[in-house]
Amino acid sequence: MAITFFLSGCQTQTLKPQPSNSDIPVDVADALEIVADTPEDIVNAPEDVADVSADVVGEMPQQTQPSSESASNSNIAIYPAAQKIAEKIASNVFIAWSELDSDDSTQAATDLIAEAYQKTEIIAQTDITTEAIPEPIIELDLWQLTVANYGLGKIENARITPHYNWYNKHKKYMHRVTTRASRYYHFMLHTALDQSLPAEIALLPIVESGFDPFAYSSGRASGAWQFIPATGRAFGLKQNWWYDGRRDIVASTKAAHKYLLQLHKMFDGDWLLAIASYNGGQGTVMKAIKRNKKAGKPTDFWSLKLPRETMNYVPKLLAVARVVAEQAGTDTLNSIDDEAYFKLVDVGSQIDLAQAAEMANITTDEMYRLNPAFNQWATDPQGPHHLLIPIAHLDRFKTSLQDLPSSKRVAWERHKIVEGDSLLRLANRYHVSVDLIRTINNIDGYMIRAGKTLMIPIASKDASAYTLSAAQRVINRQLQIGQTQASQRIEYEVKSGDSLWKIAKKYKISIKQIAKWNKLSFKSVLQIGDKLNIWPRSSSKLASAQRKVVKKVTYKVRSGDNLSVIAHRFSVTVKDIKKWNQLLKKYLQPGQQLSLFVNVTKLKQ
Repeated sequence: MAITFFLSGCQTQTLKPQPSNSDIPVDVADALEIVADTPEDIVNAPEDVADVSADVVGEMPQQTQPSSESASNSNIAIYPAAQKIAEKIASNVFIAWSELDSDDSTQAATDLIAEAYQKTEIIAQTDITTEAIPEPIIELDLWQLTVANYGLGKIENARITPHYNWYNKHKKYMHRVTTRASRYYHFMLHTALDQSLPAEIALLPIVESGFDPFAYSSGRASGAWQFIPATGRAFGLKQNWWYDGRRDIVASTKAAHKYLLQLHKMFDGDWLLAIASYNGGQGTVMKAIKRNKKAGKPTDFWSLKLPRETMNYVPKLLAVARVVAEQAGTDTLNSIDDEAYFKLVDVGSQIDLAQAAEMANITTDEMYRLNPAFNQWATDPQGPHHLLIPIAHLDRFKTSLQDLPSSKRVAWERHKIVEGDSLLRLANRYHVSVDLIRTINNIDGYMIRAGKTLMIPIASKDASAYTLSAAQRVINRQLQIGQTQASQRIEYEVKSGDSLWKIAKKYKISIKQIAKWNKLSFKSVLQIGDKLNIWPRSSSKLASAQRKVVKKVTYKVRSGDNLSVIAHRFSVTVKDIKKWNQLLKKYLQPGQQLSLFVNVTKLKQ
């Protein structure tokens, strides 16, 4: 018997499916690997987002279709979203997950995604009845739900084509990015739909950051939504030594939506101009509109002359939307059930992140990826006092939290001040801020006296255990550079008269490289005495002699193996093996698989 599904194609009504009863297999793709072969002019995060004016406020408008002026300059057709999705579901029994990313430190996330989406199997009744069999409920995953709620229309323009061709060609990249989105996308999509935003807005982090909340551009933009510091502060995103709200999944998403709604109202309901302004700044777009009005030209997005990045920004989003529309329901996109992955928990006070991870029975890596706004080993003592916890482990975490008083959520050190101590030296030693030491110990100025005792909060574990803290991310980045660069790192001390241009010229490298290695912007002002990490360009002869070829090796444990034997065999350290395999049990088992990153030029024969 043929069954036909009829769904509304209305773009302004949110289509929300019933919960799915299908099981998600355990071998979910790793959500975290960052692609390295992406052309900068196609997918790199923007270098800047202009500051928002303080007087740009207003009520959140309802979703509208593109302006008639914009429509007159483009061929617009509505995506046949719902009907097309119904046909895909009817012809696809199950959407498989595949393992494309390879970072074993995220295996915990794989298990958590599967665990979070487990569902109770419903046993069908075998009794024969005369009641009519109800029509099956169409179950959409989050990408299909996105397409069903598109609001920009299918816009055809020649400027979209090269971006569409790139995203459509690089299917592994799209799978990797949508895998990385697995933790966050349910929240981002449903938050957009709840405010009547077109669902394409939820796809902007693909263009901005590839759904990497740790993404940082040379223009000082940070987070999945790539806020620059000033715009972040304008929308209430706190930024200090402990915490950067631009990377807070919940706070930054709400801020981005608020900003876009204000821009949408400012440009009289034209979403393309609003989206362009999110990238290039509303002032830049307004000036372009004024120029066109003065010249008697159209003022829709496609007719404006804007900075190159902004000219490409809207076409990139439309290209991504088209690829998602065509690939939703296939294995190109990592299928994500329409189920919440995390829940926000108010912990009420500062808490050590490694300790919180143990309380939730997850890795510190997973804790940081859900809570990337926290820069250090603990949450901000001044707040916010909340953590995102996987729903699969929510009850365990809440129970542990109730049993742990606030006084024991951070370890303390009683430090007796000796000659030569300073607040800065102690802050560096204990990995805390100077202001925190002053606040806790009621110190008004910056002078301390030998013989006095200070109370200082300390991390419960070694610094390397806090895998994605700001300091560890810098260290890991430099290790990656060290493995791929032919030359040896030098530490350059900035001298009087130095500039990024002079230093780059001296070592025959680019300003962009220095900025990337040291997390600087192109406009950063160097201070005398600053230390910069530099990898000078080497001659071909030296490069050949020093080149490392590091490859990932999956090693199957044999009978009689131990970590020392394996480390010696592959010229690595036991500490490295433990770092690469964070779920490693105390004893190895024959047949167990280990991930090793091996310099193949030094393999022992």
